[in-house]
Order: sequence, then structure tokens, then C-alpha cells
Amino acid sequence: MGTRTEFDQPSSDAEPNKSGQYADLHKPSSSFSSRDDYLEHELQIMAPKRWRPNLPFKDYRFEWEDTIPALAATIGKVVMVGAIAATFASQLGLGDGFILENVRYELIIVSVFILLFSGFFLPTANLAGTHGPLIPLIPIVVAAGGHPMAFGLLIGIFGLLLAVFKGGSLLASLTSRGVCGGLLLYLGFIGTTSQVKKLIAWAEGIDMAHIAFIVIFSTIILYALLEHWKKRWLAVPLSCLIGGGVAFLLGAPFEFSTGPGLPNFNPMYWWGDDTGWMLGLPTVENFVVVLPFAVLAVAMWSPDFLGHQVFQKISYPARTERVHMNIDDTMVSAATRQVAGSLMGGANFTSSWGTYMVPAAIAKRPIPAGAILTALFCVLAAVMGYPMDLAIWEPVLCVALIVGVFVPLLEAGMEMTREGKTTQSAAIVVFASSLVNPAFGWSLTMLLDNLGLIGSKERSAELSHMSRWIIPGAMFVILTTVMALVGLLPGIPALM
Repeated sequence: MGTRTEFDQPSSDAEPNKSGQYADLHKPSSSFSSRDDYLEHELQIMAPKRWRPNLPFKDYRFEWEDTIPALAATIGKVVMVGAIAATFASQLGLGDGFILENVRYELIIVSVFILLFSGFFLPTANLAGTHGPLIPLIPIVVAAGGHPMAFGLLIGIFGLLLAVFKGGSLLASLTSRGVCGGLLLYLGFIGTTSQVKKLIAWAEGIDMAHIAFIVIFSTIILYALLEHWKKRWLAVPLSCLIGGGVAFLLGAPFEFSTGPGLPNFNPMYWWGDDTGWMLGLPTVENFVVVLPFAVLAVAMWSPDFLGHQVFQKISYPARTERVHMNIDDTMVSAATRQVAGSLMGGANFTSSWGTYMVPAAIAKRPIPAGAILTALFCVLAAVMGYPMDLAIWEPVLCVALIVGVFVPLLEAGMEMTREGKTTQSAAIVVFASSLVNPAFGWSLTMLLDNLGLIGSKERSAELSHMSRWIIPGAMFVILTTVMALVGLLPGIPALM
């Protein structure tokens, strides 16, 4: 396939970072001059095992830094699953009770798969999160006669096929630093501005517009101080505390309304004709309708997964390749979780869990320990109910996403485009993504970059014909065709 690039997946059979077992190489934090040195040493001595049990204290340890990504992930999960369930509910005429119960259900479903995959058997697989970019497509899918179970099952099946043939890591290896950096810049900027606008709109809606300015200003000062003190991994909990606390003290209305409870665990309830989704089981026609949407959803996984993996690579120290997120293993985890969740009646469409990976990378923590804590937090939030109200309150939600995900993505994108011939590719990614969406921008710019029309000519010359234009060209044509079919190309009516 040509010359390996900086984004090739580390081999599962590579030699451990240091000889010996983790339990033997572990040293107490008191033996290091700083906390950072201790955390970096922990990353360097880990040797995760694929499809074999990885046990706490034998293969990794829990640190209090693991609570930070776990908290951020739980907040993000409640918000994103709630958004998907609410979008479906509005299109299908379902009530708020459906939304609440399905979010509870999804929180418990995902906790099981987090434990099985990221916590024990695939410790380099990022948690299976929520596919946010699919939310705008849901009304189109429903209007076309799509069925949520059919949609979810096809996403899971296509994802498993891509993982088995290692298509995800192949596409990642063909993506240059400039293309990836530009993608991170675009996602970071769009995400940051959208959350700022959302918080301002919320404050204006309660006739207290000044609250948004004070909350955001306080968050900026806090983030700057944490950066100065090299404690940026504390940004999520402290920003949530300040954002929610300041808003409440300034008179913003808030009350807990979701009490303790458990969802219905019977899949037949969810897929009944007059219960749950009130849709019954899908027909062959339902599967045909959602086919192009499912192809697009899985095609959008690669840039999403790549962005999370690269952020981890940038944040971790040298000699930690063994604990880097594996794109193909993450696809196995996400696809399996998608199939099971859809069969059981959940509303979630899965992808790599960004609100977990980004804070975990900043905190210099490996995946497994924080994954187990995330599973615990998700179950607690589902059963208690009250944390769900707090997680979706705008002063908490918006600042958590800004400092925990989007600003770090901006920083990572700028870091990746500092050296070499990367700025041209980064600019084209932003340009093309603004025209359609990040999947279009990524596929088009990857093709142009690998052809040598932009970016590093030396890198392009080292690629084989397959890596240079055949695979990137096929990816661009497939994605653009599917987008044209479902009406995602601006100014062009849907071809379906």
C-alpha cells in the first residue's frame, strides 16, 4: 500500500513499551518528582491485551484523574442521546416520557458495552459514544419512511464490515497531518461558536442575557489559569461548577424534576405496535430506505475516529503507542454496541466517544480505568434521574462541551498545522467542510492532498497508486454520491 504515514495504527503484536509486566513495573507516585511524570510513566509501562481480560491493578490502575473524562463523558452522553431521542420523538409524535425513559435505557445499555470492551477485552477501543452529525438527518430518514431499528442495524453491520477489513485504519493512514489538523480546526471552531450561541440564546430566552456573558467570561479566565498552572484536565468539572454556580447565583431558574427510576428492559415493549416507539418491527422496505443513510453514517466514522486518535497522540508522551486508541477495535466496539442497542430498542446511533477521549488525553490517562468509571456514572445518572437534569442545564452543558471538547480540538488542530506544508491542506478542509460537511471536506481534501495538488509533494510522491488516488478517489465518489442521493449537497435536490 506504499509508505507508512504518521497515522498508521500501531501493530497489535508490537513489543511492549518496556519489558516486564505492568504490575512489576508500576511505581508509587511518591517516587516521581511530579504528578505528570508519574502519569506518563503509567502510560509507558502499560501493555494492553486484545480479546483477553485486562484487570484493574494487574494491568492498569484507577487514578483520581480518571473521574474527569468519566464525568465529561456522562454529561455528553445524556445530552447527545437526549437530542437523538427528542428528534425522533418530535417526528413520530412521541411524548417526553418516551425521551426520558429511552435515555435511561441507553445509559444502562452503554454501560454494559463499556465494561465489556473498553474496560476489559479491548482496552485500546475508545468508548462507543453518539454520532452527533446524524441528528440533522433524522427528520429526512423518518420522512422517507425509515425505521430506527433498520437504520441502527445497518450502521452496525456496515461498521463491522469496515472493521473486519481494517478499512478505518487504512483511511486514517492515508490522511496527512494537514488534512487532519484542518478537520480538527473546523470541528473545534464550529463546535465552540455553536455552544456560545446556544448559551446566549438560552440567557436571552429567560430575559437575563447578561448571564451568558458572565458565565463565558468566567470560563475563559478559569481556562487560562488552569493552562498556566498546567491543570487543564480539571477544566470540565471546575467549569461546570462555575458555570452552573454563577448562573444560579445570578438568578437563573433551575429545578430538579427527574426522579429516581428504571426503564423498561423488554425489547418487545420498545418495538411493539402500540408501546415504546409504536412502530412495530421493520420491513424489508424500511431497510431499503435507510440504506444510503447508513452508508453515509459509517463513512463519517473515519474522520471522527481519526480526530480522537490524533488528539491522543498529540497529548501522550513518547513510547506510549501501545495505549493509543485503535481505530479498527473502536469500530468493532461501536458496531457491536450499535447492533445490540438497536435490537433492544435504544435510540442511540453510535460513534467514537469524543467527550470521553479528549479529556482523557488531556489528563494523560489510558482508556480502561476511566471507561469503568464512566459506566458507573452512567448507571448512577440513569437510576437517580436528578443528575440528568443538571447535565442538560445550559450553563453546565455548554461550558462542559466548550472546554472539554471543542477548545482542545482547536488547540490540537493548530498544533498539527504548525510545521511542514500543512496549512494549504488545512485551509481546504475548512473550506470544503463549510460548503457541505466534515465528511465531504475530509474526503475531497484527502484526495487532493494525496495527489500532490496541495500539501507535501514529497509525501505524495512516496505513495503507491492505490494510496495516492484509487482509494481516496473511490471514497470521495462514494460519499458524494450518497450525499447527492439523500439531498445533502447544497442547491441540489435529493436524487432519491
